[in-house]
Amino acid sequence: MNGTETGARHHPVVVAHRTSLAADVQLRVADAITKFAGSMPFVYLHAVAFTLWMLFVEANPWPMLTLAVSLEAIFLSTFVMIGQNRQAVFQQAKADHDFVQQELELKTNTELTRAIHAMTTELHRRLVPELDQGSGPLEQ
Repeated sequence: MNGTETGARHHPVVVAHRTSLAADVQLRVADAITKFAGSMPFVYLHAVAFTLWMLFVEANPWPMLTLAVSLEAIFLSTFVMIGQNRQAVFQQAKADHDFVQQELELKTNTELTRAIHAMTTELHRRLVPELDQGSGPLEQ
């Protein structure tokens, strides 16, 4: 169940990110591989597979096993880098959106502050009587 089904609101960049992810099969595959590679079942599967390989598949398993593990490490590191690059793009998009929103909020707050100041000045001008220069307390 995602956040939209529960009624939770998400950052616009999160919504855009999920939409682009859903539209790109390659990204979904890369995410699935990365998610599985970062799990304990992945570790258990490899421990069993390597043990079986060393015991039953080859008499001298090290050259082929080393090659297989090296190739797997190359591909897995590529998937991790894909994920890191996508995360960096996501963070930049979120930061850009937040900056625009904060600038808009600052502009709105500045306009409100100016309007309040103008109204306060006008109220004081109308409600607070001006002191006559000849009868003020400072003149005596």
